[in-house]
Amino acid sequence: MGRPVTLFTGQWADLPIEVLARKTAEFGYHGIELACWGDHFEVDKAVSDAGYCAAKRDLLDRHDLQCHAVSNHLVGQAVLDIIDERHKMILPPHVWGDGDPAGVNKRAVEEMKNTARAAQKLGVGVVNGFTGSSIWHLLYSFPPVSAKMIDAGFDLLAERWNPILDVFGECGVKFALEVHPTEIAFDIYTAERALKALNYREEFGFNFDPSHLLWQGVDPVEFIRAFPDRIYHMHVKDAIVTLNGKTGILASHLNFGDPRRGWDFRSPGRGGVDFEEIIRALNQIGYTGPLSVEWEDCGMEREHGAREACEFVEKLDFTPSNVQFDAAFADK
Repeated sequence: MGRPVTLFTGQWADLPIEVLARKTAEFGYHGIELACWGDHFEVDKAVSDAGYCAAKRDLLDRHDLQCHAVSNHLVGQAVLDIIDERHKMILPPHVWGDGDPAGVNKRAVEEMKNTARAAQKLGVGVVNGFTGSSIWHLLYSFPPVSAKMIDAGFDLLAERWNPILDVFGECGVKFALEVHPTEIAFDIYTAERALKALNYREEFGFNFDPSHLLWQGVDPVEFIRAFPDRIYHMHVKDAIVTLNGKTGILASHLNFGDPRRGWDFRSPGRGGVDFEEIIRALNQIGYTGPLSVEWEDCGMEREHGAREACEFVEKLDFTPSNVQFDAAFADK
């Protein structure tokens, strides 16, 4: 169809971007979605070094790679989260600082503002990421959770993210939340509530990732239909539910790749996501953005998986028809 097939670099940040750009082109991708960690896209350098973004573009051009989005999931997570020692592992040192929770939240807010400015300098119109959530730990309503406590979580979303989104608006960049467990929006109802809390402002939409919906029992196609004008980007990622009567959907504190889990991620086309219906739904809403492979499969060698995933997505995609198949029999 002409939708570019790109590779998200978040799971490849152990490799220098010089190496990964070459590999991405060799795998057959049209483009790359740069993660804001490792040396792939460094927000602080992008906003302070006049030549940084031009050098990134030169690198991508040398490998004939497009770039339509950057992603700052890790810092976005710290905007709303209740900060603890886990965040030190994922945050840049200048955002973590001394680890004081209130300070981490504030620095994360400023870093997300700078991410919009950095994206503008790079010439991309979408930043994918997370928001975090101050109320995720309240998911199961025991001890009893009051409506006021949940309301406070969405009020905090508006308080902290509206100033960030103001900068996104100034820069002409959109923020695409990856709807995901541990975020303020993790399914259709919470996504609608997040939009409402932010007064449906245009700067805020979604990075559609079907894998996180599937294992929760949410139909990914229904998500597309619910938010046809808010799908700003897409991750092609697969998952599979493997309930066997011994473990539940909450995965028993077993890490990814453990065969005892009730669900896990799979390479695209090897799980339970119905990508055929997703492509048809994306065609129906007129989505023309990237199909960006976020490759995660603990049971498969990743370079093999990246090549296979690229081939799968290219074969999967198709242009919608502009005529009815039986138009020749219409009344003249």
